[in-house]
Amino acid sequence: MSEVALLTRALTTPESVLALDAAQWTALLTIAKAERLAASLAVRLDGLPLPPEATRVLNAARANAGTGRTHALWEAEMALRALAALDVPVVLLKGTAFVAAGLDAGRGRLIGDLDILVPHANLDAVEAALLAAGWEWVKPDPYDDDYYRRWMHELPPLIHRDRDRMIDVHHTILPPTARPTPDAAALITDSVALPNGLRILCPADMVIHAVAHMFADGDLAGGLRNLWDIDRLVREFDSDDFWKALSHRSKIHGLVPETRRALRLSARLFDTPVPHDAPKPTDRFYLARLTSRDGWGRETRPHLRLAFYIRSHWLRMPPLLLARHLWTKWRK
Repeated sequence: MSEVALLTRALTTPESVLALDAAQWTALLTIAKAERLAASLAVRLDGLPLPPEATRVLNAARANAGTGRTHALWEAEMALRALAALDVPVVLLKGTAFVAAGLDAGRGRLIGDLDILVPHANLDAVEAALLAAGWEWVKPDPYDDDYYRRWMHELPPLIHRDRDRMIDVHHTILPPTARPTPDAAALITDSVALPNGLRILCPADMVIHAVAHMFADGDLAGGLRNLWDIDRLVREFDSDDFWKALSHRSKIHGLVPETRRALRLSARLFDTPVPHDAPKPTDRFYLARLTSRDGWGRETRPHLRLAFYIRSHWLRMPPLLLARHLWTKWRK
């Protein structure tokens, strides 16, 4: 069994950890921490007779995730209050959406920044309201500010001056220069209201956003956690209507190949129940990238990681724009 397979198997079949020796426990816990899945692992292993040392590590991870959940929900509430007067739809994204909606994907999920989606036409008003409510710019550099506003799918990041918490304000889920062009209006129009007035993406779009972030916008760093999100969401939403909606929405957002690849890889690593889709020869490169850690949680396969890093930039913008951007950043 490979080192990362210890983690994927523990998440899918928790009882498998009962046969681990000390070295395998070390590998499991260090890889889970490196992949930001330690608290998710703690949730899955809850109730099993574990070694005392492992129990301490997992309890600490669970407590940390619980604190992060409280902070995330409070930041969402603060954003709601700051934007309430605008009468603008505010859609929670990623981990905060999972916990706010009480989804299984939110159990043990580590949450960093608050990510929200608002209509592009309302960006100026949203920006002004957040600045008035105590958020400040993280990137004061004029080039970075201009780059975000012209080429990115979000405003430059903001941080609250008192609470030291970040917020990313999105107007779509991929950079406008990226090859896939998701339908931002459809994401917002078909979002689902929560009791407090905030919104979350509809189930199919929630999966597709995870797919977009993983395969159309990044270098697969943290990809195992993204794939675990997809597994949890698919299992919770699993129904004929959901699969029809996922197929339809992936076409609307131009992410059919990426969605199919995500489902294939999730089925391979987490036994996710998905419609049959024959493996593609290139899947092996993605699997190798997702599992590139040794028994101490350290990254391996540096050349493959570099290739995916270059690919991520290539996907985000045309060659000439990319060359100019990299040249400017190198000079700075």
